[in-house]
Amino acid sequence: MITLEDCLGLCDLSEEEILAIAEHDHLPEIAAIAKGQYLLRKEHGTSTIFSIVVDDIRDAQARGDKDHVVALLHVLHHFVRAHPEAAPEVHPWSRVG
Repeated sequence: MITLEDCLGLCDLSEEEILAIAEHDHLPEIAAIAKGQYLLRKEHGTSTIFSIVVDDIRDAQARGDKDHVVALLHVLHHFVRAHPEAAPEVHPWSRVG
């Protein structure tokens, strides 16, 4: 039987990136792995994943969950280092509103 850890090992995203997708879309981790892999193969999919993590950051900010904001900023940093094409010219998390 294939396990969640096996699927994570075959995935091109980190566990933290998968957890951000799962959080954003209210999905089980295994479904988030499938969605993440799908998005990585899709044109502009990395930009979609970037937006998902930014949305999670904004939600954590709105809840006042500073620890989660910091954790998600690390996830975003790791993702952009691995997928520089996903980074926008303007940083959306600095926008108010």
